[in-house]
Amino acid sequence: MKASQRTVHLELTEPLRISRSTMASRQAVWLSVEHEGQRGHGEAVTSVYYGLDAGTLGRLLHVESQWLTGFTDPETALEALRGGDREGAAPPAVTAAAESALLDLVGKRAGIPVHQLLGAHGAPPAAATARTIGITTPGRAEAQATRLVRDGFSVLKLKAGAPDPADDLERVRAVRAAAPHARLLLDPNGAWSTDTAEQLLDLYAELGVEAVEQPLPPGDPEALAKLAERSPLPVIADEDAVDYEDARRLAGRVQGINVKLAKCGGVSAALRIAELIAGTGTELMLGCLTASTLGIAPAVHLADRARWVDLDGHLLLADDPWTGIGGADGTVRASRNPGLGVRPHGAEEARA
Repeated sequence: MKASQRTVHLELTEPLRISRSTMASRQAVWLSVEHEGQRGHGEAVTSVYYGLDAGTLGRLLHVESQWLTGFTDPETALEALRGGDREGAAPPAVTAAAESALLDLVGKRAGIPVHQLLGAHGAPPAAATARTIGITTPGRAEAQATRLVRDGFSVLKLKAGAPDPADDLERVRAVRAAAPHARLLLDPNGAWSTDTAEQLLDLYAELGVEAVEQPLPPGDPEALAKLAERSPLPVIADEDAVDYEDARRLAGRVQGINVKLAKCGGVSAALRIAELIAGTGTELMLGCLTASTLGIAPAVHLADRARWVDLDGHLLLADDPWTGIGGADGTVRASRNPGLGVRPHGAEEARA
């Protein structure tokens, strides 16, 4: 097998403000694995929160590529990657990108889509995805909600955690007025204290918010679990639920866990977490980082396994270099095509 990589710039349509930062762009590193004339692709994106810049990702993916090319075929490499028994395992985002490339290639070689490789049968997975509205003025949030509902979105995720909690409430009220029938999710990204959360959750419940994601600062999952016990809204752990062990500690104690492939280590790791929490009263949310269609696609092949789907990272981009999972009408869809079922746009196509 052969492997190559390429770093690209992803610009957002407009800056996205959350409680801890504002993002206008990020870098992505594409990993391509080739065998017998066919190629599989995966993507890892930079993240200040996870301490991954483009240089670090490039270096780590190069190391991963050297390991992958030691195998005679992608099927064997995928089995070894899933085993996770090698020394010096890469960070989760790198492992996820490598697994994506291998799944894409193995699916193409077998002539089947990734969801079938994972044991799913029937129609390709499809789900209504949340669409994120950042911390902004109530008027702007209202206009965005009006447009998104008109386009077909039925789930809106509002970022919260402004310095003045009243600003968040005003923004949510404006969105609720503009989208009275939409499902609303709230995400403070860990910005609230326990006291603040207890004061606000009743108010958000009255506004019809469906669930709140990581209301408390990460690092104290016990506090999050205790808040979930008495919250009038389902509490979904995100930053406090990075990997399998985090999920094990919180299973049955919070109402949801946000599984992102880039933080847990890929599709196989996500499936292990989904199996772990099944039947515990903790339900699965599938989330993502801002990424291209290539980076979002592996999670879309799991979309029918989750109660909440938040796979809109590609929809935040000014120019998505890949296509194949939809989403602009509010629904993401896996393809029937072999592998991930995605393809590059325009000039990028010749490089795939």
